[in-house]
Amino acid sequence: MTRARIGYVVPVLMSADIERTAGYYSSVLGFQVVEHHEDAERFVALYRDNVEILVVQARRGEVETNSSRFGAGYDAYIGPDDLEGVDLLHAEFVERGARILVGPRRTPYGSYEFVVQDIDGRRIGVGRILNGVAPQGRAR
Repeated sequence: MTRARIGYVVPVLMSADIERTAGYYSSVLGFQVVEHHEDAERFVALYRDNVEILVVQARRGEVETNSSRFGAGYDAYIGPDDLEGVDLLHAEFVERGARILVGPRRTPYGSYEFVVQDIDGRRIGVGRILNGVAPQGRAR
């Protein structure tokens, strides 16, 4: 049987104020914003290069980050096309006023990455696997 290949994944983030969140992703992280306020579930789509992120307006409850709710983990991870892209994005985000939690570094799990915090407190990892090896052990 032929196996289907998954081509992309789109993180869906909840927000108490999607306009505020979208504004941050646009002005600080360089994403383009497409609003979808006419839908029953109000949301915005954020686009930058090959990345798409949806931000949905929460109707109830408190929006929590993985770190605040579970004590660990990123809320999203962005992978530039190459290793140089990590440093270029870091420099761009710093210039635009992003809050960098951890600067670019090699990790124990084989990547070169940094961590930026968005306006809602989410931790976004930005990095590349080193040595051309994917997490599953397959060559890239």
